[in-house]
Amino acid sequence: MNETATAPTAPLRARAEIDLAALRANVRALRARASGAAVMAVVKSDAYGHGAVPCARAAVEAGARWLGTATPEEALALRKAGLPGRIMCWLWTPGGPWREAIEADLDVSVGGMWALRELVAAAREAGLPARVQLKADTGLGRGGCQPGEDWAELVAEALRAQSEGLLRVTGLWSHFACADEPGHPSIAAQLTRFREMLAYAEGQGVRPEVRHIANSPATLTLPESHFDLVRTGIAVYGISPSPELGAPADFGLRPVMTLSASIALVKRVPGGHGVSYGHHYITPGATTLGLVPVGYADGIPRHASGAGPVLVDGKWRTVAGRIAMDQFVVDLGGDEPATGTQAVLFGPGDRGEPTAEDWAQASGTIAYEIVTRIGTRVPRVYVNEEQAG
Repeated sequence: MNETATAPTAPLRARAEIDLAALRANVRALRARASGAAVMAVVKSDAYGHGAVPCARAAVEAGARWLGTATPEEALALRKAGLPGRIMCWLWTPGGPWREAIEADLDVSVGGMWALRELVAAAREAGLPARVQLKADTGLGRGGCQPGEDWAELVAEALRAQSEGLLRVTGLWSHFACADEPGHPSIAAQLTRFREMLAYAEGQGVRPEVRHIANSPATLTLPESHFDLVRTGIAVYGISPSPELGAPADFGLRPVMTLSASIALVKRVPGGHGVSYGHHYITPGATTLGLVPVGYADGIPRHASGAGPVLVDGKWRTVAGRIAMDQFVVDLGGDEPATGTQAVLFGPGDRGEPTAEDWAQASGTIAYEIVTRIGTRVPRVYVNEEQAG
């Protein structure tokens, strides 16, 4: 097993183990579901907390033909790290690094006239054509151009700039609002509107390389939405986009991150002993307490106080009392594991440990947030870096 860490090889306070073999297998499983469409691996927000560059490399090795980020800075960092091929970024604000993106050969999203004008000005300055993907708001109500006159104006201006050699329209795209809710009426409505907006743009002369609207849940459950490209985010990391759709294993996916910490202290306490801030937990009888040295500064959700599950010495334990900034306590029920014993907060779940979804349920959130919020104080340790065979 090939392993590297961002910290010395001495025992770590905490670690997020990232299994790149699992990530590659997830990408291959998503390719098999993509109905012949190409796969974009979305590595925004440091690959949902897993580490953008190692995960991007592994995804490309497994056949992802595109990489996607939210911000241009994230995309530029991938280029700086030597990632080749197609990289798309879509979250722009006025004055963004348009010229740098053009010179790095990125595909940039434009969903409004202000962005198109800034992009065209940057292309003139760079003396290079920009790669642009026009984003349609088909009903999500966030980024993207509204149908009707706004879309017509954006398409016309993009084609005019293309005729001047300032850009090339490489894609037309949109994003679902409720693809994680099968049968939601907005899904069919958005698909209809997307097809209408595609037809208009293509009727005006746009010849996109890719058309795409499918995110992770649509990739898994809506083959009619796959078009030329699917954008897979959370599914790349082996997490189901919605427990209502199914568990990861139902889609041939395996969670990539395992989060653990070394027990820092085990001690006996009497019954009636308060635990952590506010004494929201009082020991019901004489017991042992274990100190787990991670807290909300490491991304452990404080909302999981009194509910978060942890595997210690082969048994599920529950956070006792409040999660603090740097630590929390579990009631060990009289057991006395050695200090340094591994406490597993979440992982794939097939070795008896909780999953990120278990922590999401305990926190009243979604598993996306659980993995993405794990902070930089927790070293990422990469295993299976070399692709087998």
